[in-house]
Amino acid sequence: MAFKDILVHVDNTPQCKARLELAGALARAQQSHLIALNVRTRPLLPQFIAAQYGPEIDRVREAFNTEAAREARALFDAIPATAGVTTEWRDVDGELGDSVALHARYADLTIIGQGANLDEGDRPLADNLILNVGRPVLLVPDAGHFPSIGERVLVAWNGSREATRAVHDALPVLKQAKRVHVMAVNPEGGMAGHGDIPGADICLHLTRHGVNAVCEHVRAEDLNVGQMLLSRAADEDVGLIVMGAYGRSRLRELVLGGATRHLLRHMTVPVLMSH
Repeated sequence: MAFKDILVHVDNTPQCKARLELAGALARAQQSHLIALNVRTRPLLPQFIAAQYGPEIDRVREAFNTEAAREARALFDAIPATAGVTTEWRDVDGELGDSVALHARYADLTIIGQGANLDEGDRPLADNLILNVGRPVLLVPDAGHFPSIGERVLVAWNGSREATRAVHDALPVLKQAKRVHVMAVNPEGGMAGHGDIPGADICLHLTRHGVNAVCEHVRAEDLNVGQMLLSRAADEDVGLIVMGAYGRSRLRELVLGGATRHLLRHMTVPVLMSH
């Protein structure tokens, strides 16, 4: 099992270089086909502005999009060539969320920046991808460089469907990790919860897949789950957090749970999410 197709959203922002470095390193580790997707967005203008200034605005916007695409392509072309890794450049016009979602459906993993989730107003990119595409999404923090993400991994485990999906979507990375720390925060009992030793069953399952996994469970009523995960990630010096994204889509209003939202806004290491 491996990520054979990795899609990375690119742009001309300062954060894109770190995102591409991570994508290149992951592609080399997985021997993947790496696809860079640049989206030339065309925001709708108020009718009275479009009628009076439309042609001039279109020319300025096209020049901006062309230069942004050139800068993003230069960053992508700077990724070192590696045997077993093929690359592909895609440059498309369209709305950002819909365009990335369309291409993400045909990739094993999609990589986006943290800022793409915070700057899209009512339709954050991460929300749209995580809840609607059905494929794992790897979010890269806006601050920092992450040349390697697979050596030490923290898995947030609560026995849910979403957590189960996230763990199995992340198996290509988990199997290559030196150590995988499975943590259950404020575990609950019952058929839908954990066994006598929270996290033990999923650790045993991962061990059968060749994953070096250890488990623990903690109670922290005074902290939310997102805060606890980030604190533990710092303590364990992990380079990746894996967790299920809890949320729903109702009448195109995308809502993610509190722990998911906290990590999206305050992440300090890359986070792989599945829904």
